[in-house]
Amino acid sequence: MDLESNYEISRVANFIRSNNFTRVALQFPDELLKDSTMAVKALRQVLDSSVKLYVMADTTYGSCCVDEVGAAHVNAECVIHFGHTCLSPTSTLPALFIFGKSSINASNCVENLLDCGLKSGKPVLVLFGLEYTHAIPEIKEALTPYISSLNGDFLFADAKCSVIIPYEASGPRNQLRQSDSQVAGECFSKGNGLDYTMGGLRWRLPEGRKMEDYLLFWIGLNNPAFANVLLTFNSCETVRYAANEVCLVTDLSQQKKVLKRRYYLVEKAKDANIIGILVGTLGAVGYLHMIHHIKELITKAGKKPYTFVMGRPNPSKLANFPECDVFINVACAQTALLDSKEFFAPIITPFEAMLALDRGSQWTGGYVMEFQDLIGSTPVKAREQPEEARFSFLEGGYVEDLELQDFHEVEKDGVHALVNATEKALRICDDNSQSVTKGKARSGAEYFASRSYHGLDINVSNSLPEKFLIGKSGKASGYKNENVEP
Repeated sequence: MDLESNYEISRVANFIRSNNFTRVALQFPDELLKDSTMAVKALRQVLDSSVKLYVMADTTYGSCCVDEVGAAHVNAECVIHFGHTCLSPTSTLPALFIFGKSSINASNCVENLLDCGLKSGKPVLVLFGLEYTHAIPEIKEALTPYISSLNGDFLFADAKCSVIIPYEASGPRNQLRQSDSQVAGECFSKGNGLDYTMGGLRWRLPEGRKMEDYLLFWIGLNNPAFANVLLTFNSCETVRYAANEVCLVTDLSQQKKVLKRRYYLVEKAKDANIIGILVGTLGAVGYLHMIHHIKELITKAGKKPYTFVMGRPNPSKLANFPECDVFINVACAQTALLDSKEFFAPIITPFEAMLALDRGSQWTGGYVMEFQDLIGSTPVKAREQPEEARFSFLEGGYVEDLELQDFHEVEKDGVHALVNATEKALRICDDNSQSVTKGKARSGAEYFASRSYHGLDINVSNSLPEKFLIGKSGKASGYKNENVEP
């Protein structure tokens, strides 16, 4: 392995020296940790001894995002991010991204690219994983002699700048405003609808063209970045060039089935009463605004929100909260989409949550993965009165949403109405059994009040121990008083 080429040691050292950083966090994904010690040794040889280097592993959330939480533990002044990234804007720390250089057969890629262009008869838009950014100039050069003889045209996306600085670090005393840097949120404008950014790529369509006119040619792995492309541009014809296998994959039917399952989860979320909000990032710009917006949307829909901060979600963690009917994962575009088949409750994205909670909205087929694009896009409308019953595809008929009178009473009467609603939820009947509310539980208190088992009763007047039964004693291979046939 060429350490200098793959990890760009000279560029990293120049970035650190030119900005006078003395405490630097080096973030490696799990698959690159084996090279971290060699990279640190190489940097030590070219940096001053006053520069402190800290290797970060096992990131708090997705490894594609800058782990600002981990970097804050060592008071780092910047983060050097190695490997696959989503290039999500940072909140507090400047970051330099080293994409890496995965191997690719450029001539074979060009052959497949030309073949697709001839067969489809459409213009071709070339998108790629950032680890193949280094090979794009070579592919363009090899393609140039053939473009004039083809009827169609080829459009290549560009990789966004690899240095990101947050607004807080872009003041006059900060000297990071270099030619290869961007301020978070200022990298590209979508103005007239002809400009697009996604997963660290950006491109501009010619006037009069739209995305549906193009054949999408993806160079890279079948990873979350590619899934993002398939979902966002689900109406486009798409093929994938697997550079690691040196072949073209045209059958993407299995990947496109994901969209059908996402629509099913949206319908399931409409019937949810208790909704958990998973904080999937603490560094991406705008995540707090998105959480507040979703909370307000859930509350106006007459449902109960709960917010959970637990790092990377897994089935065991979320199983501790069985009262939640659905979870909303507020995270970057490449980690927000989770396969929730193994989870106790489904996990949806902020876009899917807005479709489910905003009464009357319809899914037109478009899909948005970046939650920054959703902030302020859906105004929260106050409900004046309960709406009429809606049709539930899961229930197979018309159902009434939860009564919103209690919600409006709490808004009007404040604490008094809230106390009355809580007492009603925890009311105990004369037969010592908890009253079950009509329909599903509307809060965590109601959920636990309706459970058949509530633990030990500490209010029992009888202080004597209850009778208990003694089971069989001995070893499992032969309990005492057990008749064993010879």
